[in-house]
Amino acid sequence: MTSLADSGFAARLGDARRDGLVVVQPRMGFADPSVMRAGLTAVRNARATTVGTITLDSYTRVGDLRSARAALRDRADLNGYPLCSHADDTTLAMLADVRGPGFPIQVRHGSAMPGHIIEAMARVGLDATEGGPVSYCLPYGRTPLRSAVIEWAWACDRLAQLATVDRPTHLESFGGCLLGQLCPPSLLVAVSVLEGLFFAQHRVPSISLSYAQQTHPGQDLEALAALRRLMDELLPDLDTHIVLYTYMGVFPRTRRGALALLDESARLAVFGGADRLIVKTVVESSRIPSIADNVEALERAEREVQRARLMRANGEHPWEPTQSGLYEEARAIVDTVRSLHPDLGRGLLQAFGRGLVDVPYCLHPDTSGKARSRVGKDGRLEWTHIGSLPIKGPRPAGHAVGASELSQMLRYVADRFDAM
Repeated sequence: MTSLADSGFAARLGDARRDGLVVVQPRMGFADPSVMRAGLTAVRNARATTVGTITLDSYTRVGDLRSARAALRDRADLNGYPLCSHADDTTLAMLADVRGPGFPIQVRHGSAMPGHIIEAMARVGLDATEGGPVSYCLPYGRTPLRSAVIEWAWACDRLAQLATVDRPTHLESFGGCLLGQLCPPSLLVAVSVLEGLFFAQHRVPSISLSYAQQTHPGQDLEALAALRRLMDELLPDLDTHIVLYTYMGVFPRTRRGALALLDESARLAVFGGADRLIVKTVVESSRIPSIADNVEALERAEREVQRARLMRANGEHPWEPTQSGLYEEARAIVDTVRSLHPDLGRGLLQAFGRGLVDVPYCLHPDTSGKARSRVGKDGRLEWTHIGSLPIKGPRPAGHAVGASELSQMLRYVADRFDAM
């Protein structure tokens, strides 16, 4: 691995937490190294507590490096940075004098089969990435879950090999996001924890567990508390962090609505105890955000984080967490998977094969497709059919969700904030 002066991604998160800060981070990637460098520099210089992001392009995500190289040769547009197709010297030059103490960089990619990406990261000295065998397989294509589990086991082992005492490698589960919307929070929490346990089994020394803002802030607070509790109970000896995502589903079309949703996610990060917030921009519904769009979102989130910290110090609370048994549901799913096999990868495969873990509205062939959910009358996500999920308790009367109702549910958050 290239020798670097910075202390790494994990250290940056730990320092921010000790200082009582929330790290804010964009989802940003550009194919042109000069533009990518300009974006990273702007994020580093933003009036916020930031870390950098290099989001990779879709060709690299699926391992189609021939098409990525052809796009570079033809100067065609790509929707991210082709890390595996640029020469390593090109990437090292792009990173020079940008990353360093206080500004580490994470690679974000979306790949179910990330081996080539991990190796490219290693060659240029990048120490942090994200994903997971479930969360980067089921939503993104038809790669068999078994193949993703095998590949991610190798990827975790490789990250563990690259770690040093002074610079531990960092891996973030995308499990708290899954399809982005309409997954009841207990499932998001359970999958995030299960992926964290998978990472730990493969000796990854520093991890983040994720959760994405959903439809009801009180339910989100309950979910974040459950995630923290499970993390502390099941991963007590690891360097662990919680990352919150601004809403990952259909985004408001109006500027006012988009900013209000971002503000709510920043308050959730503070009152839910998140260490890091992945932001979205006001243009998410219409185009790929520019560098300026990303900086605006980061600085807006930082201001709202500071306001929320002041509210908390004054004893003000914008929402009360719900008490719906969310922790108990998530714990039941996690414990069931862990009981199936000592190797968590095999346990996950058995659990999905038997429908003990099932993702509503997911079309991947390795899901049972029996569980269903809806946005309830009070705005909370709730189960309508639990299939073979190992959870208990009263359930609302199940009914088939038609196309019109599904469309309304998908637009629930966007419509609510656009109406503000």
